[in-house]
Amino acid sequence: MSDKVVLAYSGGLDTSVAIKWLKEKYNLDVIAVSIDVGNERDFSTIQQKALDVGAVKSLVKDAKELFVNHFVFPALRANAIYEGQYPLATALGRPLMAKLLVDVAREEEAKVVAHGCTGKGNDQVRFEVAFNALAPDLKIIAPAREWGMTREQTIEYAQRYSIPVPITVSSPYSIDECLWGRAIECGVLEDPWVEPPADAFAWTKSPINAPGEPAYVEIGFNKGIPVSIDGKKMGGISLIQQLNELAGEHGVGRIDHIEDRVVGIKSREIYEAPAALVLLQAHLALEALTLSRDQLRFKQRIAQEYADLVYNGLWFTGLRQDLNAYVSSSQRFVTGTVRLKLFKGSSMVVGRKAPASLYSYGLATYDKDDKFDASYAEGFMRLWGLSAKTQFQIQLAGEDKREEA
Repeated sequence: MSDKVVLAYSGGLDTSVAIKWLKEKYNLDVIAVSIDVGNERDFSTIQQKALDVGAVKSLVKDAKELFVNHFVFPALRANAIYEGQYPLATALGRPLMAKLLVDVAREEEAKVVAHGCTGKGNDQVRFEVAFNALAPDLKIIAPAREWGMTREQTIEYAQRYSIPVPITVSSPYSIDECLWGRAIECGVLEDPWVEPPADAFAWTKSPINAPGEPAYVEIGFNKGIPVSIDGKKMGGISLIQQLNELAGEHGVGRIDHIEDRVVGIKSREIYEAPAALVLLQAHLALEALTLSRDQLRFKQRIAQEYADLVYNGLWFTGLRQDLNAYVSSSQRFVTGTVRLKLFKGSSMVVGRKAPASLYSYGLATYDKDDKFDASYAEGFMRLWGLSAKTQFQIQLAGEDKREEA
């Protein structure tokens, strides 16, 4: 009787070929596990495809609620954006997938887990670091890394064994989707000088073809979590889906990024993330209204650290949990509404309000309602500049002359 391997199955090129390859190379019975994080509309077709290719069992796990509530929204509250551009869509899904694959391996008494990641990608790190943390006893196989085939050779292998894949040599995009974003790689996109072709995009209209009138949207937050659109309460999944459609219709959400991968190479990444970009922008605007200057500055450092941890596959670490605790505390008063204007590929915050806003009209205004006591300013200036004055007079005033001598 053959041993069993639990394979993270997307229905794409590499994982479809992997089902056949794992049986040929290792004589393993493949249990294909497809995990729904908003990446497919028809998982029944994906499930059947795995069986047709040769899997002994094909499972589908609906993980959209888990993904949104325990991965996406914590990252949103942290303002986690890798290198200032990438909202971490794929990166956030991998630790969840790894956990569910380990759960299936335990249930099925499998000794091996497998993924379809290549040897130069980030996802191999995210999967395998998570596997080793959660279940160090399981053997890990990475077929696409091990077999050494080029993309064209992999396509030929699939054609030789009549394995249907949604990809051809003439249209060789590698695509990964989830609720939080869509990643597009390969083909002409590997040349960073080439503008992404129109057929690379599926979620966003070209700004040229976007509606000629702007759309306004109001997003309500409760303790840093988005809970409503235009006053209508919504669950996380529906809210993200609606914003993906609305912002995408107005050409908002395209990202063209030269990215530093975990393995030490730069890559050109194209993303579509309409809801993610709008929600991150709105959340930052609400924090600017409700957090103090020191909180905001410190949280910028937390955001970068959080993004790096997620990107680098270190979700299951104490540091990530510690950062989560700070982020959660920082969101106690991040409740309110942000209004945005979507127009021809741009998203702009045009209004914000919050019950616990630190913005005081009486202190900020220059009109007759001004409550700011300007008499404090002179003494403040003397105290604020005291250290600068002291150092300059004692050390720096004659420095230029000393250097000339």
